[in-house]
Amino acid sequence: MAEAVKKPRPEYRNIGLGQIAKYRLPWAGKVSILHRISGLLLFIALPFLLYLLDQSLTSEISFEAFKGFLAHPIVKIITLVLSWAYLHHFCAGIRFLVLDMHVAVNKEGGRQTAIAVLVVSLVLTLAVALKLFGAF
Repeated sequence: MAEAVKKPRPEYRNIGLGQIAKYRLPWAGKVSILHRISGLLLFIALPFLLYLLDQSLTSEISFEAFKGFLAHPIVKIITLVLSWAYLHHFCAGIRFLVLDMHVAVNKEGGRQTAIAVLVVSLVLTLAVALKLFGAF
């Protein structure tokens, strides 16, 4: 009986901090990391957002104060970042639900759906930005 020729197994090492900039992560990996980051942003901001909702629903005066607070440019940028976090988390969540149904579970399908998530979430965030900064 012929002995099977054993190929040397590939050696995988952890990536050091100096190599992070050189490492090419696939699109699906980037979407996964951004999904985690957006979820963390939403989780951290949730108490503040609930407080603002409560204050805006208390009375007409508090709603007007809320509108004045939202008119500040830094608050608009923070609102835009939180809007991106919500929209990206929502779109990536739908992508992961589709993947759970075993649709597009190959390499090319994963790449296409990841790019679609990035494009859709950025286009929706752009629409929110245009509305937030008064383009329409």
